[in-house]
Amino acid sequence: MNQSVFRRWIEILLISTKLGLTSFGGPIAHLGYFREEYVKKRKWLDEKSYADLIALCQFLPGPASSQVGISIGMLRGGIFGGVLSWIGFTMPSVIVLIVFAYLVQGFDASSAGWINGLKIVAVAVVAQAVLGMGKNLAPDRPRIAMAILAALITLFFPSVIGQIGTIIAAGIIGYVLYKEMKMDDVQDMPITISRKVGVLAWIVFIALLVGLPLLRTAIPTVWMSIIDIYYRVGSIVFGGGHVVLPMLEREVVPINMVTESEFLAGYGATQAVPGPLFTFASYLGTVTAGWSGALVATVAMFLPSFLLVLGTLPFWNVLRRKPSVRAALMGVNAAVVGILLAALYDPVFTSAIKTTPDFALVLVAFGLLMYWKVAPWIVVLATALGGYLLSVFF
Repeated sequence: MNQSVFRRWIEILLISTKLGLTSFGGPIAHLGYFREEYVKKRKWLDEKSYADLIALCQFLPGPASSQVGISIGMLRGGIFGGVLSWIGFTMPSVIVLIVFAYLVQGFDASSAGWINGLKIVAVAVVAQAVLGMGKNLAPDRPRIAMAILAALITLFFPSVIGQIGTIIAAGIIGYVLYKEMKMDDVQDMPITISRKVGVLAWIVFIALLVGLPLLRTAIPTVWMSIIDIYYRVGSIVFGGGHVVLPMLEREVVPINMVTESEFLAGYGATQAVPGPLFTFASYLGTVTAGWSGALVATVAMFLPSFLLVLGTLPFWNVLRRKPSVRAALMGVNAAVVGILLAALYDPVFTSAIKTTPDFALVLVAFGLLMYWKVAPWIVVLATALGGYLLSVFF
């Protein structure tokens, strides 16, 4: 094995694990953590390529932040690099949620002071990401206007259809405004995956989506039910983790895989851990069939995202080099800034900032991140401690 490739794999695993241990605050905050680590600090890809990846993953069903992480892992270390990136980012929360399922299903994490501190630091992380991305992706008045309009639409029409419609409309406007504009050459992403592999991934994705319900009917076991439910939900959900939770409730509670009280206990636990909200599947799988059920449910839940990224990336360099696509992406990227801006207010700000001391703490966290350049994981731990102290003294 090439030693440099092995070193890259180790690097991917270590960095993604660090992010998996410290990335609190939900999918929008994750994108901020990724940008700080992969774009600004490591320079594994430039700002434009990172924004294009976000735009691509916004169009795909599944957890956008996890898909961005998988994509970056694949760019850095091929298919196995994508697997390692997913393992590092996902496994910390999987392990914690399995433990929750066994030991503390009735624990109400939402009221803990340190949990509020983690919500507060998410405000600072997302604000830093919005400012940084806005500077690069909405540098002129038309794109600033598109970003603001996208934020307004997202705030007043907070639905998946509204978000996808906004992105499509921004792409059309970007195409109209910038199709004649002379553009600098974009830097190709280092994609080593062949198009044949991409086509095969799409075939497998569709075959499983169609075939698993048939297999579940033919083989009515709890294991086939777990695989079918979590793969199907992971394949069709748009809008991230907060959307997948009610979808899963409709799938697993009526058939008594878990009780309503068990589901709600896990819901609270999932909000308290770092990493993707889709790891809620790990908790539910544990309740249904123990730790092995957790692993099967987790793999089934994330497999569609992996196949979709693997199927799309090989064609992405060709697409994003076309002038028409690049013009559309200019509008899409501005809209993404607006969507992030809307998310900064709701749910990130509204769920975290309840009092004047809360706002004071977020100002300190933002200053440490933005101007003192303190490592995000240190700011996360300090703000969690700050949230605990606020709960004691205020």
